[in-house]
Amino acid sequence: MFGIRMSGLLLPVLAVALGTAAFGQAKVAIINLQKAVLETAEIQKAQKELEAKFKPRQEKAESVQKELQTIQAQLQTMAGKLTPQAEQDLNMQGQRKQRELQRLTEDLQGDVDRERQEILGRSAQRMSEVVKKLSEAKGLDLVVDVSNAVFFKPALEITAEATAEYNKAYPVQ
Repeated sequence: MFGIRMSGLLLPVLAVALGTAAFGQAKVAIINLQKAVLETAEIQKAQKELEAKFKPRQEKAESVQKELQTIQAQLQTMAGKLTPQAEQDLNMQGQRKQRELQRLTEDLQGDVDRERQEILGRSAQRMSEVVKKLSEAKGLDLVVDVSNAVFFKPALEITAEATAEYNKAYPVQ
C-alpha cells in the first residue's frame, strides 16, 4: 500500500520533470537509498558495536534456552519414573525458565530495535543531505529511489557515489 501511495506521489513529480524536458533535458538519477545507508562505514561500525554491546545478553538468553531444553528433556526421559511432586517441581522450574527466556528475548529485541532505529534514522537524515549536495554538484533535477523505478539504465544509479560521499562527510572515528 505504501508503494502505491508513493507511486501516486511520484507521478506528479515525474510529470513536472518531464515537462521540464520539453524546454531542456531534465537530469535524473536513481538511488537505492536503503543500500546506500546500510553500506556506509558508519552503519557497518555501528552494527559491529551493537553486536558486541548486546552479545552478553544474547548469550544469557541462549544459556536460559539450553537450561529449558534440559528440563524438557528430563521431563520426557523421566516420564512415569518421577514422583508426582518431583514432576510438578520440574514443570514449575520449566515454566519459570520459559518466562525468564521470554522476558530476556523481548527486552533484548526491544533494546536492539530501539538503538538500531535511532542509528538508522540519524544516518538516513544525513544521507538525504548528502544526496541533495551530490545532486546539486551533478546538476540533477530529480533523484528517484530504486523502489519507485520500473526501469532505469545502470548509468543513472548514484548509490555507490552517495555512499562514498557520505563516508567522506561523516568519517568513522
